[in-house]
Parts: sequence; structure tokens; C-alpha cells
Amino acid sequence: MARPPTLLTVSEDDLGELQKLIKAHNTPQRIALRCQIVLQSKQGKKGEDIAAALGTTRAMVLRWQARYKAFGLVGLLSIKPGRGRKPLYSQERIHEIVTKTSTTKPEGSTHWSTRTMAKATGISHATIGRIWNDHGLKPHQVRTFKISNDKNFNTKLSDVVGLYLNPPEKAIVLCVDEKSQIQALDRTQPGLPMKKGRCGTMTHDYKRNGTSSLFASLEVLTGKVTGICQNQHRHQEFIKFLNVIIKQYDDDRAIHIIMDNYATHKHPKVVAWLKRHPRVQFHFAPTSSSWLNLVERWFREITEKAIWRGVFYSVPDLVKAIHAFMDAWNGDPVPFKWTATAEKILEKVERARAALLPEPPRKRKKKAETVK
Repeated sequence: MARPPTLLTVSEDDLGELQKLIKAHNTPQRIALRCQIVLQSKQGKKGEDIAAALGTTRAMVLRWQARYKAFGLVGLLSIKPGRGRKPLYSQERIHEIVTKTSTTKPEGSTHWSTRTMAKATGISHATIGRIWNDHGLKPHQVRTFKISNDKNFNTKLSDVVGLYLNPPEKAIVLCVDEKSQIQALDRTQPGLPMKKGRCGTMTHDYKRNGTSSLFASLEVLTGKVTGICQNQHRHQEFIKFLNVIIKQYDDDRAIHIIMDNYATHKHPKVVAWLKRHPRVQFHFAPTSSSWLNLVERWFREITEKAIWRGVFYSVPDLVKAIHAFMDAWNGDPVPFKWTATAEKILEKVERARAALLPEPPRKRKKKAETVK
């Protein structure tokens, strides 16, 4: 008779850690295999089916099922002692360091370094570095984020993402924004060119030679960019740019423009211009959600490849470089493909709100005053 499948009970904490270990690039393949065995065993699959799916043996599957039952997640991360050098620190000790790194802070500092952790634990900083590397810990790095507080976040998100994934037929979808105050910077000394064994150099200080603002629109379907440079970024310049867009698409197709909530975009004269052009429709992204506007992704391209390392003796030099990059880009445009659905984004946003935003204070009900 065939043995019944082994159904493992995995806690929510372990489930999250198992998924992180599988997705991490620095996880050893043998540990990732053990994690996959446990996840598939949680689904009630048979040992031989798991072995066939993962390209291993049934004995291997049974071994790590039993190890997880006996020792939990720590049992999957441990390495069986062999003939080689024995580990100096137990798995419990390593787990203690990992927990201390992720849940505490050193006195007077915002995060641990290998040397401060070594001083606190009595372990060499090189060993601390290896433990952090094995567990994907990087205390010196931090990622920025912002959760939108827009009351109409769900509606605006669905509107913008709907244009990306299901654009209207015979219509043009554009992402529009301004990259304001681009500085024409000249370095105080000439840099050295790149050569074999050495990267190029440039001085850290600079001379300011003025600024310019780039108004740009990205066509979602083709990736083509239309842009003009202006000295300011008021509603007058924005209307001028809208007229450029109208001339660029002078047929009868509807134009859907995705933009942020900058006050210039909602100026009364801009609203009046919109009424005079009924084939143009504005779609506003939620506040603090610039990542929804694909032209921001193109701004990163021009910043990294044409502006940041450039040397400009005047504003006309800067404008010339910007237009040269746009011409080269439009010679072989690359569209940025949006794949995330509104439902998936909302799930992540709700998880972030639940984990990071405090609950609003509850209003206490006033006791009814007794009438004497």
C-alpha cells in the first residue's frame, strides 16, 4: 500500500521566512530546496510527487519533512556536521545574532554595523558579516517609501492602471509631467577620461550656470517622447506645452493625459483650455504616487544618461543636450510596459497601511446628560 502524504503544519511566520529564503538571490540552493519541500508538503502533496517536481529523491523529501517537524525552520538552515571543520557557533547563537540585528539598535545609533555588533556579541566582525550575508541582512541600507493619504486613492489608481492595461480603442494615452529646475552645471576642473583599470573622474564641486524646466509627454503605446524646455514651469508654460501636444496629434483621436496633482495642472486657465479641447481628458494620479506616472521612469533615463555626468557652460548647452537625448530616444523608442493590476497594488497598499500606519483614535461616546 502507498504511504499517505505527509501534511506539514507551517506557521504564518515560518511561511513568510520560507518564501523570503526561496526568493533571495544569496540563499544556497540546498537550503532553497529544503524550503520548497516544506512548502509543497504544506499543500498535502505526496512525497514522490514533490521529489519529481523538484528533481530530487523521495528519501530526501522524507528526511527534510522529519527535520522540520522536529526542529522547525532552524532545522532547515542547519548543516549536518561532517569531516571538515566544525562550526564555532551553534544555530541558536546565530539565530540570536539575526534577531538582535533586526529587532534592536545600538546605543546612540540608528543601525548596527559589523563592528558594533561584534563588540556587543564578542564575535569577530568578519563572522558577523558572513552571518548577515547568509541571512540577507543589510542594516546599512534603507529604502524610502510613502503611503498615499489620498481619499480617492482607489478610484484614481483604478483609473490610471485601467488606461495602462486596457486603453480605449483609437485613443492616445500620454504620461505628462515636468522635470523642473534642471541645473546647467560646469565642473570647476576638467576630469580624467576612463581608461583600462580606472573609471572616469569629475570634481565634486561645480559652478551653476542657470536652470531650465523640461515639459515631457511619454506615449504609453510606443514609448515616443515629446518635450520642450522652458525657463519657468507656470500654468502659461504648461498651456504652451499642451498646444504642442495638440499639434503633435492633430487628428480626431481622443487624448488621455495622465499627470500628478500639481497646482499648475488645475489652474483656472488650464481648466478653460480643457473645455476648448473636448477630445483631451485629464486623469490625475493619487497624491504621493509619482511611481504611477511612467514618464517619471523616462526622467530617470535622461538624468542618468545625459544630465548627471554632463558639463554645461550655459542653459542653451543644457537644452541642446536634452533635445539630443530625446532625438536619440525617439529614433528607437522603448515603451515601458505596465504589468501590475489595480487589485495587486491595493493588496500591497493595504498591507503597508496595516503594518505602518497607526490606528485612528476612537471617539468616545458622550454620556447622555441626565435631566433633573
